[in-house]
Amino acid sequence: MHKKPNFLSVFLNGLIVENPTFVLMLGMCPTLGITTQAMNGVGMGLATTFVLVFSNLFISLLRNIIPEKVRIPSYIVIIASFVTLIDLMMQAFLPDLRASLGTYIPLITVNCIIFARAESFAAKNPPVLSIADGLGMGLGFTCSITLLSCIRELFGSGTIFGLQMMPEAYQPMAVMNQVPGGFVTLGLMMIIVNFIRTAIQNRNTRKEAAA
Repeated sequence: MHKKPNFLSVFLNGLIVENPTFVLMLGMCPTLGITTQAMNGVGMGLATTFVLVFSNLFISLLRNIIPEKVRIPSYIVIIASFVTLIDLMMQAFLPDLRASLGTYIPLITVNCIIFARAESFAAKNPPVLSIADGLGMGLGFTCSITLLSCIRELFGSGTIFGLQMMPEAYQPMAVMNQVPGGFVTLGLMMIIVNFIRTAIQNRNTRKEAAA
């Protein structure tokens, strides 16, 4: 029998089991485009989390009201509303970060992660579980791109969050500040994550067989 999903299981699914970056490979444009600075990763991740949580919530609340024929346009309107809200908030309170992220903030509207969760989860589940899904997926995305950002900033600039980490004699790797560096870093991280996931699954399988 399958266990009935609860808030924690749905949250952990997005955070770890179906991590949007390392497992589902969603949202690759911001993942490769803005992860040259650790603060960019945090800012983009939290902005996406905000939109995920509230769009999931509203789509779940309206799932039995929105007509099937206008389902996708309705999702776009809901998602775009929250993207506009977070964009205005960042312009007011975090103008430097907003300028650094550029057009990637408005592009959250068409982020694959947002639409995937709206269509596959929020439209089929109650509000509380939809919030858990948005929070798990959002924080999973935030952790992933922040980790990538830290690695790329460390080797590309010798700093993390602007703090000098490498010796003064260190020669920064310019490629890490370019798209190829993003691809290489992402590929290596996916190899490590999938190796760990496979090892855990094999261990659980052995335990179940022994039981």
